[in-house]
Amino acid sequence: MNKDRAPEPTGLSTIEAAARLNGEGPNEIPAVGQRSVLQVVFDVLSEPMFFLLLAASVIYLVLGELAEAIALTAFATLSVSIGLVQELRSERVLAALRDMTSPRALVVRDGVQKRIPGRDVVRGDLIMLAEGDRVPADSWVVTGFDLTADESLLTGESVPVRKRAQTTIEPTTLRPGGDDLPCVYSGTLIVRGHGSALVTATGPRSEIGKIGSALGRIRVESPRLQQETRRVVRVFAVVGLAVSLAAGLLYGMTSGSWLNGLLAGIAVGMSMLPEEFPLVLAVFMVMGAWRIAQARVLTRRAASIESLGAVTVLCTDKTGTLTENRMSLAHAEAGGEFWTPATPALTTGLSALLSVGALAGLREPFDPMERALQDIWRVTDPELTALFSTRELKEHQGLTPAHLVMTQIWHERDTGHFVAAAKGAPEAVAQLCALPSDQSSAMLLRTNDLARQGLRVLAVAVSADGPQTLIEGSRQFKFLGLVGFQDPLRASVPQAVEECHRAGIRVVMITGDYPATARTIAEKAGINANEVLSGEELQGLSEAELRLRVSNCDVYARVMPEQKLRIVEALKANGEVVGMTGDGVNDAPSLRAAHIGIAMGGRGTDVAREASSIVLLDDDFGSIVKTVRLGRRIYDNLRKAMGYILAVHVPIAGLALLPLVFGGPLILTPTLIAFLEMIIDPACSVVFEAEPEERDVMDRPPRDPKASLLERSIVWWSLLQGLLALIAVAAVFVIARQSNVAEPDLRALMLVSLVVTNFALIFTHRSRRGSLGEVFNRSNPWLWFGGAAVAGVLTLVLAVPFLRDLFRLGPLHVDDLTLVGGAVIGMLVVIFGLGRLNAAAVK
Repeated sequence: MNKDRAPEPTGLSTIEAAARLNGEGPNEIPAVGQRSVLQVVFDVLSEPMFFLLLAASVIYLVLGELAEAIALTAFATLSVSIGLVQELRSERVLAALRDMTSPRALVVRDGVQKRIPGRDVVRGDLIMLAEGDRVPADSWVVTGFDLTADESLLTGESVPVRKRAQTTIEPTTLRPGGDDLPCVYSGTLIVRGHGSALVTATGPRSEIGKIGSALGRIRVESPRLQQETRRVVRVFAVVGLAVSLAAGLLYGMTSGSWLNGLLAGIAVGMSMLPEEFPLVLAVFMVMGAWRIAQARVLTRRAASIESLGAVTVLCTDKTGTLTENRMSLAHAEAGGEFWTPATPALTTGLSALLSVGALAGLREPFDPMERALQDIWRVTDPELTALFSTRELKEHQGLTPAHLVMTQIWHERDTGHFVAAAKGAPEAVAQLCALPSDQSSAMLLRTNDLARQGLRVLAVAVSADGPQTLIEGSRQFKFLGLVGFQDPLRASVPQAVEECHRAGIRVVMITGDYPATARTIAEKAGINANEVLSGEELQGLSEAELRLRVSNCDVYARVMPEQKLRIVEALKANGEVVGMTGDGVNDAPSLRAAHIGIAMGGRGTDVAREASSIVLLDDDFGSIVKTVRLGRRIYDNLRKAMGYILAVHVPIAGLALLPLVFGGPLILTPTLIAFLEMIIDPACSVVFEAEPEERDVMDRPPRDPKASLLERSIVWWSLLQGLLALIAVAAVFVIARQSNVAEPDLRALMLVSLVVTNFALIFTHRSRRGSLGEVFNRSNPWLWFGGAAVAGVLTLVLAVPFLRDLFRLGPLHVDDLTLVGGAVIGMLVVIFGLGRLNAAAVK
């Protein structure tokens, strides 16, 4: 923190403020890791498919085939447009990291108070603070009256902390959290009192800014699926390139036309192009993100969804994630009588206790505990008429470091009496009431018991002396009892934690709250609380020692932001796949470092949302389980889709090569292959994405993070199915050639054969163990809708003369369909027969 002179009553001048704004920059946090539109366009245009389509288009143009050139250019434009829209959508899902201090700030400029945008606040500004204000920048409190701030965004603690004024401004390393500090921090909320403060740090130099800057230094790992897809793409790229070159040379030498040979090579390359894997992955993830959005979950990085299925450890903040981030009255006791939310009615003593507790607070409070006390009466009296309207506030005495009791003196209009209501720290109230030592000790023991249950405890006292003694200050207080508050656990949390455990996912709680509170909340949530590691203990551990401790400890308390990051990194070093949930600024570094960052969207901060992979819009911890379930389903179905894509390329590549090996015209031209990809691959991707989840999706442990997307068994099974499909297509090709079918008619017949065969492969990939009847009975409306759409487009191409001429197709005959149907039925019988044999062997 910079050392500054004490603020003058006039604050900064407009000229001084402008100079500092120009020299130090605006009070905002720079965006992290955002791509510009030009970068997105460049990434999309660098895809191999785009270049192959353009190359084929140029060759057709040279050969004088204008229609084919235009068609390929249209396909290239469509492919790029789809990719560009998706990429730009991903960049705009959430706005760039926005300034946490966007509300306008009240500052003193040229001796006059004025409202200015938060981004224009500069170091040295004198800012005025009042209840409900968002602090615009890190500042040193120079005057304050009962000033209290909610710093949960930075510390994770749900209880507001007191601030004390100090006119001497010194360099300090004070961190957020704890009572009686002279500092307030950017983005925190003033919940009670008022005062003034001198701005000491703005923008990236503030506590929020330091966290935002740290995000840029964290290396974000690529999702495992993307890494695996790149590996598969590289393998297919090498194989495809080799086959394409061989095919082009072979066709060029046999036909004598090297341009046609180049077209043949491009056609074979497109039929084996590994670009289809990331293309299908993109479509699959977009549809998955849309489906997840229906469950109130926003996907920032679509490719990260599937990683949820591999999460082995789910790290969660307490405040606002497991709990509701609001204080509620959980316990009250007075004269041996007790109240909890389940108590049906209030006794006279408890009613007096709670009414005095409410009168000891403000009429319109920001403090969450004062609001909780008022909530008891709002059930029967929404306007709180009985409490406040019949009384007039005469005097307010706020908390001070030396006297931790808040007192309010009320004049009761009906009786003319004065009543002083007081609440505060139990030890301070004991002194106020001059309790005997035995009663004071008993009260403090009871206070400690309640604190171990995770409650924040206040004592309440009342004085009803005559008006003169109250005003003169010689009043005598009577101790009424204790009230305990808690940040309640979300109702959905225990069931969600149980389901995580059943799915083999370890739930770890990391909080800035006290160990006793953390243990209580963890036990209520169903999290293992046998061991609680504090931030102070964690600080003294080496990296090796921390790795050992995190393997067994599931609850961490009094943890600072950088320590959260250490915990996540230690878990990752142990080989865990880490998901991190959170909503505060203090969660941002660990959200970004985790394999999957899950931010809370309602109460969550922009910083947390920007750093995360997905955002829970309803702030419900139970939505995490829904997302994990969807993530596992998506990965299962993606494996099916990838297996299908692998299988479907065998007959396409085989049909592209058959004329080159056995002689005859080029059946699959680049235009026809581009057309096939446009109608088959996206449709099938949507179909597999919509497949229902497997019955055991949440009753099995997380998949091995080292497991390949396409395991060897899947690859061989898919290749075998593709080979059987190729045999079926080849049989149709040979029979048609022997029947001397004309080239356009043969091309139409083989196009229909490929489409029908490939559609049949969808059914064979819906289940590896299901029978043909079971596979057909699985509910998936998109399967039939997709099939109808493909059939409609194919019929249109074959029926419209212009389109038929564009693709160089002939008419289709009834006996052609009979031939294709027989070949496909034979293929299905063999595949499902082999599938049942394989399932029996596995059992």
